[in-house]
Amino acid sequence: MVEIERKFLVSSEVFKQEAQKKTYLVQGFLNSTPERTVRVRISGDQAFLTVKGKSTEDGLSRFEWEKNIKVDEAQDLLKLCEPGIIEKTRFEIPIGNHTYEVDEFYGDNKGLIIAEIELESTTESFEKPNWLGKEVTGETNYYNSQLSKNPYNTWKH
Repeated sequence: MVEIERKFLVSSEVFKQEAQKKTYLVQGFLNSTPERTVRVRISGDQAFLTVKGKSTEDGLSRFEWEKNIKVDEAQDLLKLCEPGIIEKTRFEIPIGNHTYEVDEFYGDNKGLIIAEIELESTTESFEKPNWLGKEVTGETNYYNSQLSKNPYNTWKH
């Protein structure tokens, strides 16, 4: 299982008017090394345990394995996670043949909004809405695992 995705900053909140779904998420990391991350996530009334491998050099793809777990199990696992729990609302916006997932972060990452799009191949074309800003694919400081350690509000802007 290989995940291919591109990430972008978001330049305006117009995306909220186009969203067909929004979900509150809480996630933490049992391991957040670049070689492998192990994430616990509660998304609405569902929970997941996800393992991701190291990204390719261009940051476009990496191995991903995910399983549904019970919400109460995820709540227990969150207590074991590294410091820096991530809280965000995810908005799903269909554009053309794809769905953008736009995350609006809270807490120490408040002010950061990132859009992701999953692709079938690294060369697949896709529509770019006008609220899409700078591409940050492969910039590791925008990975959730890094935002938990080095939050957006500590960056020099």
